[in-house]
Amino acid sequence: MLNFDSQMVTIIKAVIQISFIAWLFYQFYLALDRSRIQRMVRMVAVALAVFTVAYIFKLNILTTLFELLAVPYVVFLCIIFQSELRRSFSGGWLGKSRLKLTTFASITDQIETVLSACITLKNKRRGALIVFHRRDALTSVINSGTFLDAQLSSQLILTVFDHDTPLHDGAIVINGNKIVAAGCYLPLSEQTDIKKTFGTRHRAALGICEETDAVVIVVSEETGALTLAYNAGLYYDLSREQINRILPALFSNQEVGKNEDAKKEASDEKK
Repeated sequence: MLNFDSQMVTIIKAVIQISFIAWLFYQFYLALDRSRIQRMVRMVAVALAVFTVAYIFKLNILTTLFELLAVPYVVFLCIIFQSELRRSFSGGWLGKSRLKLTTFASITDQIETVLSACITLKNKRRGALIVFHRRDALTSVINSGTFLDAQLSSQLILTVFDHDTPLHDGAIVINGNKIVAAGCYLPLSEQTDIKKTFGTRHRAALGICEETDAVVIVVSEETGALTLAYNAGLYYDLSREQINRILPALFSNQEVGKNEDAKKEASDEKK
């Protein structure tokens, strides 16, 4: 009987430990986004696979080389992918802030309000940069602009992006039914393979989406094209209907990155 009890205790301990490890791996999986960090994971996986083969077949030169280069290789990857790692884990299970868009009806209303203003700006050939806060903190971005905490409205968006206002060159940050701040500065993307015709607004939209999970609408002053930026990617010249489908899915954390509608013109944007 005592032996049976000790076996049960051993099994329970094993189940608890395995469950905890599985939970850690699951949290790591959730932290991975659809940006360049997946390339980093693939590179690590390939390196581990090569090392495993070398170890099994006793390829001493290769195993020695891996032992010497393992730490520098990890440091090199962390430096190259530092912005993606920061974005993935700052939006993980530690310290997430909640998006205030709580119901489908409120999401739809707020998106419609923003899109109405964007269409007017598009027709008038006025540029705009509109940032939707999701989970990751945008404190530094908000602090760089003018704090408003104003009720969301198409009229206020149009006023901010009027050519005669001092705030029209920056971005506005929206959280729920509030315009939190305007005239905000966004970090510019360091990518070198995006369209050369993209100006500062598009590079700023891509930059904030590389560092956070924010979603950005860009209205081009030159062409009037509507662009969505999210998950470290730009999706150029989308229609109002496409954006109306994509945004609610993004706010409910669906896999819109694989939706063909979201990838319209995506093959051209990095030429």
